Amino acid sequence: MNEFTFKTPDSANEAVRLNVAGPSRFLAGGTTLLDLMKCNVETPQQLVDISRLTTLREININSGTLRVGALVRMSELAAHPDCQRQAPAIYESLWQAASPQIRNMATIGGNLRQRTRCAYFRDPETFPACNKRHPGSGCSAIDGINNGHAILGASEACVAVYPGDLAVALTAFQAQVILRNAQQQERRVPVEKFYLLPRDTPDQEHDIADDEMIVAVEVPLTPALVQSHYLKVRDRASYEFAAASAAVGLEMQGETIKDVHIALGGVATIPWRAYEVEEALRGKTLNETLIRQAAERAVTNARALSHNHARIILVPRVISRALLSVGKLT
Repeated sequence: MNEFTFKTPDSANEAVRLNVAGPSRFLAGGTTLLDLMKCNVETPQQLVDISRLTTLREININSGTLRVGALVRMSELAAHPDCQRQAPAIYESLWQAASPQIRNMATIGGNLRQRTRCAYFRDPETFPACNKRHPGSGCSAIDGINNGHAILGASEACVAVYPGDLAVALTAFQAQVILRNAQQQERRVPVEKFYLLPRDTPDQEHDIADDEMIVAVEVPLTPALVQSHYLKVRDRASYEFAAASAAVGLEMQGETIKDVHIALGGVATIPWRAYEVEEALRGKTLNETLIRQAAERAVTNARALSHNHARIILVPRVISRALLSVGKLT
């Protein structure tokens, strides 16, 4: 780990000013950043500790919107009764992530900024070629052991999977990231657009400027979110990243699907909205045959690598199982 200076600002405004002085990183729970520093992927010269900024630790519901401060712990949001009751997919995505110890430390803002768990990205000494670390150096995963890599949203420059759970649920239900700069100007970015496809610039992962920080996340409390579910399929029951996951929600009008929301995790370079499946379901009568046929559309444009074809088979099954559960057809 490299040497660094440590600053403790008294306000979000001061934190942004200090961070711009970089190369610098915000430190909150530290559950992601410290790992990356230990393996020399991140080498900031300065850490700006924002963990004491209590104004960013509020959970509020106003006008049908759930607003969560960036420094709210994952465990705090998961334990909140309004989250459990009105946003079950978000609640389920939280308690299935990481371990209790990490959820007690990790913040919502930090969780949204977490980086891939690609082994090639996290081992710069063994695998120097990584376009996320060194643009133009190549991608070691494409011709390597890639069973855990992306089948959706990949490019010739990068096939690393986005590893998180919460952002998948937030993407499905049209949440927004609230950003603030040193001039106290706020900018709202849909979570779906906050994550950038790798294309030719996989080192650029988020729509956030150097002089901005995440201050909150807002989620509209819709009928589909109230009737929602997050299903995570993984190799073991806890402390494991998704082989495939789905955040789904239904708004029903009798037996007709009035609205449907679906996002996928564990299989794409970013949290992946399954618009093709939603389009095939919206306005139709809910039944198992329809769900299973529509779910296949999620992988129409999927591209398997040498070791991850099983994910193309898995994705429609995960979508179907999640929808059948929330539609109470199981």
